[in-house]
Formats: sequence, structure tokens, C-alpha cells
Amino acid sequence: MTNKATFDEIFEQNKRRIHYQIHKLNIKDPQGEYFQEGLCAMWNAYESYQPDKGPMSTYFNYIIRNRLIDLLRKQTREYNYSKEIILENRTLIDDGNHKRLGEAYSPISYVSDHLLNDPYLLPFIKSQLTENQWKWVYYFIIKDKSIKYIATREKTTIDAVKSWGKQVKKKFKKNKDLRAYIIEGI
Repeated sequence: MTNKATFDEIFEQNKRRIHYQIHKLNIKDPQGEYFQEGLCAMWNAYESYQPDKGPMSTYFNYIIRNRLIDLLRKQTREYNYSKEIILENRTLIDDGNHKRLGEAYSPISYVSDHLLNDPYLLPFIKSQLTENQWKWVYYFIIKDKSIKYIATREKTTIDAVKSWGKQVKKKFKKNKDLRAYIIEGI
């Protein structure tokens, strides 16, 4: 006849072991989910413990720690997956582009290709810009080329190309006629 302790006795003696492992793994457990997982792991360890294999405390530590790590990995994987899904859906909904209005962000309206084919819009915009500013609009906005590509093509520095872009943005902000023409076209 074996003198095996009941699980209630084992639990009372070892419940701090679960809290220790949670703390050691730096896990925040406000809902007690990890403690519950540790308790299940302790029960499984209690059921499968073989005294000839080593001390019970070492076995409990090993089983509890690994179960907590498994749960942590599973939840991290689920969190990362849901983050990717949310990002993909947000990108599909608003094309991923935003403008800031105070504290809120709102989607930037998508400029369709028929606006670029408008026979009056591009010549009007070009007439309002310098040659270098137009190059920035043409390559960066219309042709979707990188700043590095433009700098290499025009044999200038990246900072110079960025400066062209800043000047264009300033002109769009200041020139109400230009903004109104573009908005009416949209």
C-alpha cells in the first residue's frame, strides 16, 4: 500500500510554484488564465509522476514551466496573426493611406487613373510648378518611383529631390485655385 498524498494536499504545498513560474516568465495574468494552465499542468504532473525518475518538485517545475511557455507562444502566435488580418483588412478598406486631422486619422481619397488622363489637369499642375518640382510630381506621384531613383536619374542628391517634394506640397497648400481644380476633378 502506497502512501500517496491527495492532489489537494499537493496543491496546497505547491500552488506558490505556479505563481513563481508565472513571475519568472514575466507574464501578466490578470484573468488567472496562466494560473489555471499551471494548475492543469500540476494535475497532469501529479497523475504521471514516477518517483523513481526524480524529485516531484523538479518534475512539477519542468511541466508547469513548459506548459506556460506553450500557452504564451500560442497566444503570441494568435495575436500576431490577428494583427496581420486587421492590417490587411484596413489596407483593403482604405488603401492604407491616411491624413491627419487633429488627433484623428482619415483615409486619403484615392485618385483614379482617369484623373491622370484628364487633358487639362496635368498641364495645369505643370504650369504651376518649376521644372524640378514637376519632375518630382511626375516620377514620384504619377510613375510611383522612389526618391533614390529620381535622384539617380536627374544626377542630383536625395535631399534635393526631397526638397522638390516639400516645395510642391507647400504650393498645394497655399494655392487654393490648384486645390479647387484638383478637388473638382475628383
